[in-house]
Amino acid sequence: MGKGRLEAFSDGVIAIIITIMVLEIKVPHGEDFAALQPLLPVFLSYVLSFIYVGIYWNNHHHLLHAAKNVSGGALWANLHLLFWLSLIPFVTGWMGENHWQPLPVALYGFVLLMAGLAYYMLVRVLLRIHSADSALAKALGKDVKGRLSLVFYALAIALAYVHVGLAIGLYACVAAMWLIPDRRIERHLQESQG
Repeated sequence: MGKGRLEAFSDGVIAIIITIMVLEIKVPHGEDFAALQPLLPVFLSYVLSFIYVGIYWNNHHHLLHAAKNVSGGALWANLHLLFWLSLIPFVTGWMGENHWQPLPVALYGFVLLMAGLAYYMLVRVLLRIHSADSALAKALGKDVKGRLSLVFYALAIALAYVHVGLAIGLYACVAAMWLIPDRRIERHLQESQG
């Protein structure tokens, strides 16, 4: 089946997720910089989550661009991914409002871990309906970054109870790792077209 509706629906859900996150940042009472200071953890949590949602949107776009078609299983796998992404505004707000206490930071990591696993499952479902020599299969390769991300999330969840700063640092490291453009899909699509 075609992939247009899946892409359009996913883009809409991701846009709503970002909108909900920004609406969670409450306007301070006061007109000086001191009034903004209590919002710093909330704002930094928002920035990190905005980057994560942006990374998922970008990678999802490239993944579906390389896929020729989708299946019913891919639709469900995509909904599974969107479910976990839709929880990001909640855990972002909880983590920021509670100034990065261990449980909210660990739950934030759990949602990131589950979103990462859901994305991995979506990739696997798409690979099953494409041939082993398809542009999608060639572009994805062994996906070392994806697997390493899952390990970092699990480690950060445990670290949240030992040292919150290290857990947040690991979340930021994974985001930085994905901010470096992953050109695998673009490169293989260009090679297959030319």
